[in-house]
Amino acid sequence: MSSSADFDLSGKIALVTGASRGLGRSFALTLARAGADVAVTSRTLASLDDTKRAIEALGRRCLPVVLDVRTEASIQSGIAAVHAHFGRIDILVNNAGCNIRKPALDVTWEDWNTILDTNLRGPFFVAQAVARSMVGQGGGRIIHIGSVTSVAGYAGLGPYGASRGGIKQLTMSLAADWGPHGVTVNCLAPGWFKTAQNAALYDDADWVRYLSEKIPLRRPGAVDDLDGALVFLASDASRYVTGQTLLVDGGISVNDTRALPVRK
Repeated sequence: MSSSADFDLSGKIALVTGASRGLGRSFALTLARAGADVAVTSRTLASLDDTKRAIEALGRRCLPVVLDVRTEASIQSGIAAVHAHFGRIDILVNNAGCNIRKPALDVTWEDWNTILDTNLRGPFFVAQAVARSMVGQGGGRIIHIGSVTSVAGYAGLGPYGASRGGIKQLTMSLAADWGPHGVTVNCLAPGWFKTAQNAALYDDADWVRYLSEKIPLRRPGAVDDLDGALVFLASDASRYVTGQTLLVDGGISVNDTRALPVRK
């Protein structure tokens, strides 16, 4: 039987990529509240100042690190910096991502590469770099951040949906690869949450109303709706869960989403 101790992350070292703002920043703070010390990454060090202060205000240690998931050398140096400082990584939240909203006929070669390099290739090589040490230390938790687009298709989100669908498949493959070494790999897939990437959509009250009608719980997600699922996947409470995609979407994935417009 699980107890509250199973959800305690005290003594654990977590790494959250793309943690300067939005969901990444929230994930880092959630792990800190659960007891973890946290390394946070962004492409620029100064953008992590606010996240660092907030984590340290919770009484946890925080290491800001420059890491660009689109550059192999940056991944390697960033992960090495975390190991040099903390000595280990117990939890990885592979959050860094991007999107370019365009009708499929307007997507350029460069758009495709930017999205897939950031959302799929980058997370694989970050996970690989972290898993090398997790295998050696006898285990760890890897949490990929996916999306409801991991399981449902939306107009205007072709490359993004391909990247998030790829993350779901990658999660299953890596779970099979690294499970024998005690490393669990899961995907946390939020539904419609307001972030810096999509904030403009939520300025349209009619669109928000229409979106809410498509969601069985009748509202878009609030950031703290993800807290419980994140801590579960990062903790010993999920020790026998791997290769899974956990949708936190208010139930929109059970409805017909084909008619949902996605605006620029």
